[in-house]
Amino acid sequence: MLGEVTETWNPVIGCNHGCVYCWARRLARRLASMGVEPYASYAFRPTFLPNRLKKRFKKGSMVFVCDMGDLFGEWVPEEWIRSVLDVVRRQPQACFMFLTKNPGRYLRLENLFPENALLAATIESNRDYGMSRAPKPSARLEAMRLLKHPYKGVVVEPIMDFDECFVRALRDVGPVFVYIGYDNYGYRLPEPPLGKTMELTRMLRGFTEVKVGTLRTAWYERAQGF
Repeated sequence: MLGEVTETWNPVIGCNHGCVYCWARRLARRLASMGVEPYASYAFRPTFLPNRLKKRFKKGSMVFVCDMGDLFGEWVPEEWIRSVLDVVRRQPQACFMFLTKNPGRYLRLENLFPENALLAATIESNRDYGMSRAPKPSARLEAMRLLKHPYKGVVVEPIMDFDECFVRALRDVGPVFVYIGYDNYGYRLPEPPLGKTMELTRMLRGFTEVKVGTLRTAWYERAQGF
């Protein structure tokens, strides 16, 4: 079922994780300043948009669900989640990718997911840098390891420096893909050097599909002229 994302769908927007490097909150503020709805009314506050549940998707679509929020944040009422999953279940002709920093909630709702759902988690490192109110990376890795859903993915973006055991932890998840990319917004995060990231991608390709976003030298490598 894995393919390139063909469209996004945001029946729920907003997030309370408060990640230092959040591109979606930044975009929501810009759209709000331009008067674009629903951001002009709600900014980045978690909000349910039930009219968007009417959308129909073409056969073969790969739909990224709630890229402008986290549908599985602890603040999201379960009724919102069930309403979204009802739409997914009724449209087996398309595939739907979810992405969260709270995959423990996947576990608690595991029996609700149809087979056309791909469950992914953002896990930027195996180290905890304290840049978010989301569960620690170790908790996210463990939740994804325990999850029995057949289609799982991991997004390592924006990548932050990691320990050697990160590869083993990702293998234990059993993902159908791992996506890796560097920060695009100049936040000067604790990034690994490019060579270390390239070695990570090489090792991951030994057991899963690797997709890449921005791969570049770390900001401090550029500053030092490497």
